[in-house]
Amino acid sequence: MRAIRLAVPLLVLALAAGPARAAGETEDWALFGRMLTLVQAFVRLAAESPDPQAMQKGVDAMLSGENAEANRAASGVLEEMLVDMPAEQRAMFSAIGRDVLTIARREQARAALLPDPTQAERAIQARKDLHAMGLRYHDAGQFLEAVKRDDALAVELFVLARGVNLAARDAEGRSALELARRSGNQQIMALLSAAGAR
Repeated sequence: MRAIRLAVPLLVLALAAGPARAAGETEDWALFGRMLTLVQAFVRLAAESPDPQAMQKGVDAMLSGENAEANRAASGVLEEMLVDMPAEQRAMFSAIGRDVLTIARREQARAALLPDPTQAERAIQARKDLHAMGLRYHDAGQFLEAVKRDDALAVELFVLARGVNLAARDAEGRSALELARRSGNQQIMALLSAAGAR
């Protein structure tokens, strides 16, 4: 959802600055196109991300300058915006931009260190649900057995409970992901892949 929350203001800005001003002005249409490219990058990220964590990583990468397409579009937008600005104000604008990026990176780093309370709550509930099913959230053997019997609900609860090593192997050396692939269970394969199992 963060990608969409970022894309909406950009789209509004693009629409406000775009065709209303660009009645026949090629430069304004170029600016509008670059702004739409930025919006498209965020919306595509939201549409193609398999889970919220992957989307968050993508947004973070985009905001930290690791997305070449977004970088080109943002650079073009800034060029267009600053073309007629006097040098003194351009320098001040650049300084403010650097400070805003520094603050954003600091906040991003701080947020990465804080535990997510919703994840902790989900883990606790998953542990309770596994216990109610007669399973121990920390038992890798029971986790692998759930994968073998195609019990997607139990596998999801084990993943959410965060008590087993998702790379655990059975007596024959097969990982949970290998077991899911062998049985062809797409749902369990997706769950394990999204959780980072190998």
